[in-house]
Amino acid sequence: MMDTMPLVKSHITASLDGYCAGPDQSRDAPLGVGGEQLHRWMFPADDGEPHPVDAAVRDEILAGVGAFVMGRNMFGGRSANGQWDLDWQGWWGDDPPYHGPVFVLTHVPREPLEMAGGTTFFFVTDGIEDAVARARQAAGDRDVSVAGGASTVQQALNAGLLDELSVNLSPVLLGAGERLLDGLDGVGFEQVQSRASDLATHVRYRVVRD
Repeated sequence: MMDTMPLVKSHITASLDGYCAGPDQSRDAPLGVGGEQLHRWMFPADDGEPHPVDAAVRDEILAGVGAFVMGRNMFGGRSANGQWDLDWQGWWGDDPPYHGPVFVLTHVPREPLEMAGGTTFFFVTDGIEDAVARARQAAGDRDVSVAGGASTVQQALNAGLLDELSVNLSPVLLGAGERLLDGLDGVGFEQVQSRASDLATHVRYRVVRD
């Protein structure tokens, strides 16, 4: 049996009208107005157990991933002057869920930030190609996840760096915010898997390039 090559993949949730975050993102509303509705499939409102399909998909998000790439806004907001607030350590609390190296795209340098649980954020100022290359090296024989947000996923797609895109389609209309698949050039998709619960349809695509 041939060994499977590590993949660069993205797993992201979007509304029916194509947004992965609502408008007016802030520290108090990191997913924008209404954006928290997108993730009801992952975090049921009644604090009960998620649907078995949703639970399986949730477990797959981090499985087999050795390193991550994300945009600056997904790590955390910036100060009014565009510089880092060095007291701010991201949306994720003291023990972020990644438990590995995370490469954050930014125009403003910052020293690496080591957190509990094995997560270290590295801040990359040389663009998506450099961030993915560093993530690949760090991941070794494991996959790389482009965690988001929308702009970072678009950059990876347009640069020909993404092998798979998984979209959790939530039955929510946001009306505005960050659209997931705007501004793509020469990128296509081939559906390879689809599963559904009452709160989301989970579709995995292979990325096809012209």
